[in-house]
Amino acid sequence: MDGFSRLVPSARGLLIFEAAARRGSFTAAAAEFNISQPSVSRNIAQLEAALGVTLFERRASGLTLTGDGRDLHGAVHDGLERIGEALLRIRARTRPSRQVVTLSLSGSFVAHWLLPRLGRFNATFPEVDLRFDLIPGILRAIPDTVDLATRILPDDGQYHRWDLAPEIILPVCSPAYHRTRGPWVEGAREGHAFLHLSEHSPKLWGAGSGKGGPGKGAPGKGAPGIWHEFSDYAIILQAALNGEGIALGWVSVVASALIAGTLVPASDWRLGTGRFHTLLAPKARPLDTVVAAIAEWLAAESAEDVERLSESAAWRSLTPREAATA
Repeated sequence: MDGFSRLVPSARGLLIFEAAARRGSFTAAAAEFNISQPSVSRNIAQLEAALGVTLFERRASGLTLTGDGRDLHGAVHDGLERIGEALLRIRARTRPSRQVVTLSLSGSFVAHWLLPRLGRFNATFPEVDLRFDLIPGILRAIPDTVDLATRILPDDGQYHRWDLAPEIILPVCSPAYHRTRGPWVEGAREGHAFLHLSEHSPKLWGAGSGKGGPGKGAPGKGAPGIWHEFSDYAIILQAALNGEGIALGWVSVVASALIAGTLVPASDWRLGTGRFHTLLAPKARPLDTVVAAIAEWLAAESAEDVERLSESAAWRSLTPREAATA
């Protein structure tokens, strides 16, 4: 319609409003869009200001739509369903012979594990196009548009599940860094550079030792050594590969690099949390045979990596620790 852009501050605000209304929670809407809860609140406040009405009643028991909110949500929800149906019809007409599968994965998993295998994937699934919904940091809720995702979630019956890899964490660095700086050991931390993900707890760095890891407190606040903090885990691993410091490596991502020797253990411990990175497909819609085949292929590739890694001399020399993730 003419002038629509003058009625609301942004179409994205409407999408966030619809998610908050559908989920009944600003926090749940934030997880769906992989943004912060305050960002959702700001978008809703901007939409309410533009319309001059209150869309939600904020109560101790949760969110409740006002009459205006129910009216707007019904219209937005119906409109999105019609848009989705139109997009599916267009996709079917323009690419009838190929199937698009949407994967919700960490950017680090794609950059450092999946991309080197993309040629083999294409040979195995020549009629499949992949669409990547990449997440730079901690993996949160699974968007409704996703066919297959990797997450660490308890089995609540909502998803078909395939185990991808156990959650095992160890400090890693490049061989050149290890030769120059030596291993990271208690009592010799000041000579090292640490590459830290902003969303991770600093306690993770001490989880393997019980002695406080590389230092007490948050990174950069009195901790020994040099601390570089990033919001994207894929960049952290690239920095470690480039010899810039020590990163925490999740086996689901770094197994191939450890096998190839482009990354090596930076310390003598590894931490097993007892949890699994799992491939998930929603049960809310029928399981597509191609999606199931892709999940089985990814799980088999990962299992081969984990087996090869467990047989390596460098891996067997590490001290295993079992603990809950801090």
